[in-house]
Amino acid sequence: MTLKTFLNLVEIRTKLASMIPFFLGSVYVVFRFEEFQIANFILMFVSLLTFDMFTTAMNNYYDFKKARKKEGYGYQEHNAIVKFGLKESTVVTLIITLFVTAVGTGMWLVFNTGMVVFLVGGLSFCVGILYSFGPIPISRMPLGELFSGLFMGFVIIFVATFIHVGDQLVVIAFDQQNLTLQIDMLEVLLIFLISIPAILCIANIMLANNICDMDEDVENKRYTLPVYIGKSNALKLFRFIYYVSYLDLIVLLFLKVNPMIVVLVLLTLIPLKRNISVFMKKQTKQHTFGLAVKNFLITNMARILVFSVAIVLAW
Repeated sequence: MTLKTFLNLVEIRTKLASMIPFFLGSVYVVFRFEEFQIANFILMFVSLLTFDMFTTAMNNYYDFKKARKKEGYGYQEHNAIVKFGLKESTVVTLIITLFVTAVGTGMWLVFNTGMVVFLVGGLSFCVGILYSFGPIPISRMPLGELFSGLFMGFVIIFVATFIHVGDQLVVIAFDQQNLTLQIDMLEVLLIFLISIPAILCIANIMLANNICDMDEDVENKRYTLPVYIGKSNALKLFRFIYYVSYLDLIVLLFLKVNPMIVVLVLLTLIPLKRNISVFMKKQTKQHTFGLAVKNFLITNMARILVFSVAIVLAW
């Protein structure tokens, strides 16, 4: 398997959906708590990236095995297993290797940080697997947007913050008879509010993908959200979600959680609105799906930049 084939199989371009929340949580923890643990940062980066590649490769393999429609752009071009004529044994070996790497580095991170990462990370692993695998994968249900948004948006940002500050957020303690759980509800709530634009933009990537694939999904019995609510309502939801994410930025500014320079992020509304208009006119995987990814990059990269500048100015 060549590097190009591998990168296509794991859809490396889509890994930004997990990496950007990771980096957003990393700059937020420095801005908010002035803490940073480089070893934990590296371990989470490797575990997160390899697990994301694992779930994508497994999803492509599962689609390859279950596909009913075996022609057209969505199958012959989009599925790397078919496009590059990969052997099933090679793909399975790669999937196992990625999974072992993700689990190994994840358990090392747990050793460094404690049970909170084990419990939250373990739940994320289970959801990631169920997202693509099983009798009824989450990706084939109308819950894909919700699960992908919450786990790739909020959970990643929460863990990316927790691995640096730990006990300042959540403490789990055991003794012979008692289990004690202490949560700084205010800080966890603020992390959730910080995560909302990432949650919503990631959900919209999934929604855009499912809108573009509606006809194919019906043939392959993938009953996604747009299939249930119809294309017209799905497009309205697609547009509405973006504006809610910007409302969250304003709320956090008034709460004095975001630095004042976050107002510059509002300028990204200009290209975002243009991209929304283009997608509303035409929804295809080949031509306009990438606009949802661009919108995610525009809004969240701008926030990472803003927090980074605020950190530098604070020094």
